[in-house]
Amino acid sequence: MIYLKLYCTKIYIMYPILESAFSCFPMRKRVAETFLIYGLSVDKEGIIFCGKIEMSPAKIARALNLDRRVVLETARMISAIPELQGIFGHLEPTAFIGKAAKHLGFEVLIIEAEPHAIGIIGKATSIITDAGIIIRQIVADDPDIYPNPKVTIVLDKPLPAKALSKLRKMKEISRLSIE
Repeated sequence: MIYLKLYCTKIYIMYPILESAFSCFPMRKRVAETFLIYGLSVDKEGIIFCGKIEMSPAKIARALNLDRRVVLETARMISAIPELQGIFGHLEPTAFIGKAAKHLGFEVLIIEAEPHAIGIIGKATSIITDAGIIIRQIVADDPDIYPNPKVTIVLDKPLPAKALSKLRKMKEISRLSIE
């Protein structure tokens, strides 16, 4: 992977290659972060998409309280730099049902833990499946994008107390909630 070298004051961003690319452009950084969070892709012509749906740069700018030219410049920059195009050209949006789960008849388990701890999802899913519960969806926030990452697990039915107790005993978990 080639890292871009720009000589100016660095600011924190998600991944090293993106930090390097956007370190001189704080407003473009906000746009790039938004593209990552929502899975918005940029094609080789600098057109922004959500899946197959073309997105309006003006509406994205309005949502971020930025000038639309910043969104357009960010998309052009991404399309012009092969390393960035390799990332942003392959993003996809994902349907997250966590907030709608209650209305679908599902239960939601939210786990907050040490972001870089190993095996949290494996241990948690093992406890859940041992209890005979079907997991409908798992979404783990990337700790390099989200400041307070969490794992959201959508279950097809309520978790038994015994399984919940086992989860609460996991030392890696700092907070566990059910919605």
